Amino acid sequence: MMRADEPSLGGAPSAPSMAESMQPASVLERAKNLNRRVQHMIDSTAPFTVQRWGATSGLLLLFMLRIVLSHGWYIVCYALFIYLLNLFLAFLTPKFDPAFESDLAMQDVEDGAPGLPTSAPASSGLMSDVFHPSERQDQEEFRPFIRRLPEFKFWLSATQAILLSLGATMFSVFDIPVFWPILVLYFITLFVITMRRQIEHMIRYKYLPFDIGRKARYGRS
Repeated sequence: MMRADEPSLGGAPSAPSMAESMQPASVLERAKNLNRRVQHMIDSTAPFTVQRWGATSGLLLLFMLRIVLSHGWYIVCYALFIYLLNLFLAFLTPKFDPAFESDLAMQDVEDGAPGLPTSAPASSGLMSDVFHPSERQDQEEFRPFIRRLPEFKFWLSATQAILLSLGATMFSVFDIPVFWPILVLYFITLFVITMRRQIEHMIRYKYLPFDIGRKARYGRS
């Protein structure tokens, strides 16, 4: 005969074990483990650039079909494209802005600091090309471009924004009535102005955010 204080075999879990599983520490630990697994799955997609952006483009196409067929949520679409434009500008912008460095150099000269407001190295001079031609050429050729927003973070932020926008189209509270041609015209104007400013910045400080046309050298024999 089984005693009342003995645990049952094969039955439902006892009340203390269920209470332990519902403790805040246990819930937080499970949430952390789930977050690690999700982050590991996301990080494992880093080498597959084409596939990642293909899936994101498919999500964006699905979102646009949702907007066009439902004839609503134009304000959500406008906010999404403004956010994607900001991400794209951060992707094109160098992490260390040469304009800011030039302004600091000019300020140092105005304050009386020695030197000139240029980015040339201290060893460069009138005869530097004669005595050290290879070093001067290497300094001008090897200038790695470090983005303010890396490509993987750009893709991840864009994908998350598209998914959130798709989720927002499921709720009528976000379907604010607006005159959509005004939003389209305003976005085109903003896009032209910002990209023109970015291209002028690239031409002025002579940097290229893409690897197109660059010559890679892996060493000398």
